[in-house]
Amino acid sequence: MESTTLRGNLLNEAAEWRLLSLLFDCPNEGWFGQVKELGDQISDDRLKRAASSAQSEATEGVFHSIFGPGGPAPGREVSYRGWVQPGFLLSELNGYYDAFAYKPLTHEVPDHVAVETGFISYMKLKELFALECRDTENAEIASEAASAFKEEHLSKFAQTLSKLLAASGYEYLQLAGEVLFDRVGSDKDKGKQIFLPVIEEDDDPNFECGSSAL
Repeated sequence: MESTTLRGNLLNEAAEWRLLSLLFDCPNEGWFGQVKELGDQISDDRLKRAASSAQSEATEGVFHSIFGPGGPAPGREVSYRGWVQPGFLLSELNGYYDAFAYKPLTHEVPDHVAVETGFISYMKLKELFALECRDTENAEIASEAASAFKEEHLSKFAQTLSKLLAASGYEYLQLAGEVLFDRVGSDKDKGKQIFLPVIEEDDDPNFECGSSAL
């Protein structure tokens, strides 16, 4: 019975994270049908309301005006992490995605909230599949990777994004932001001092700015 309950919970979680991913993505052909179908199947009341509101509120124009360049709520993780090099961040994300063969069906970049939330949905399904195959080791790996990903990436901007979406004027985005923040929590490293790598003088005493050798 416990095993059956766990599998049911994982399937529901996967569907809810998939719905979150869609709500943060640009509406396209088939989008509204997928959102409605998932909203009918899940148990989270706020996500059900978000799926319902999206049917009348969501448009491609709304998506770009909110999440696009100059919009009030950037959809990319890098926008909230000023000291992180974009190349390093994307490399780290692609490392996660490649390790688990995640290939999202979206035009958004790897650090977009729609892609990152979709990854959690995918990992819930990976965990469920491993359990169905009685592969407890890989089920645990998938579970731990999803938890680490939420802490290392989604938690870094979920709270701020949620606050911005609360003022968007669109109920479906406000609810999606609330649910995301509730599920990943606050950034545990917020407020900690960040030490960037520096070059010690003794390591390279001849280091100079400019092109003095020319």
